[in-house]
Amino acid sequence: MAHIRDIKKRIESIKSTKQITNAMKMVAAAKLRKAQNRILKARPYADYINDMLRAIKIKNTRSLHPLLDDSTEGNKRALIVVTADRGLCGSFNSNIIRTADEYLKKNPKVDLICIGKKGNDYFKKHFGKVLQSYIDLFNEMDFSVSIDVASHILNLLLIENYSKIEVLYNEFKSAIQQNIIVKQLLPIVPSESKEVTTLDFIYEPDEKTIIEELGRKYVNVEIWRIMLESSAAEQGARMTAMDSATDNAAELIEQLTLKYNRVRQAGITKEIIEIASGAEAINN
Repeated sequence: MAHIRDIKKRIESIKSTKQITNAMKMVAAAKLRKAQNRILKARPYADYINDMLRAIKIKNTRSLHPLLDDSTEGNKRALIVVTADRGLCGSFNSNIIRTADEYLKKNPKVDLICIGKKGNDYFKKHFGKVLQSYIDLFNEMDFSVSIDVASHILNLLLIENYSKIEVLYNEFKSAIQQNIIVKQLLPIVPSESKEVTTLDFIYEPDEKTIIEELGRKYVNVEIWRIMLESSAAEQGARMTAMDSATDNAAELIEQLTLKYNRVRQAGITKEIIEIASGAEAINN
């Protein structure tokens, strides 16, 4: 009978776990929808700034501002690694960390900036030095949280003379698919997705000021978009992982219930046999 009680306790424990994983799946689904809506709202603004910067870059053939001059030579480079603050999201964090590890083996002199607790904890332990870390930014998910990050990254290029700053993150495709992206953030490399005008603009107040202002806005929005992409990818991965965990729990409960019934039936049968044997012995 003790064996039956153990099975029953395990069934109850797994039922509680199933309720938790199912609740986490529903929460992740709600956060995913919210992040998707924010991504759709952020993209047009980022695209317009990108077009303006590209137009300036095409027109200016004499000397480029450091924000647009991707031919700058130098030894100082940085990599921004974006992970989640929490686990329970499948291979979301491990895939990013593995890709960053491979990148750092090929580029050992690159300085590291971590957004997200999981990446920060790992690289502080295994990589040693982390230039800057940002933790718990995904809890609020407000545009203001990206401004401090963008300001520090801009200072690396404009003040501390870093030649290239790249970012590694999970790009959201669907709830079951995330693409790992490594892209150059600074100097800005405007995309060539659309035709832009090559008219000779008159700048007010001046070209340098406009480039710096547009560049600052671009980096602010780009960091915000990357955080939204990563957040949506994280919630999609967590929703998928919790859905799988819920299904596994249901399957395990079914197996244990069957086992419980068999053990219970065997116990009842044994008791009936013992009672019948005892009665027969008395009668004889």
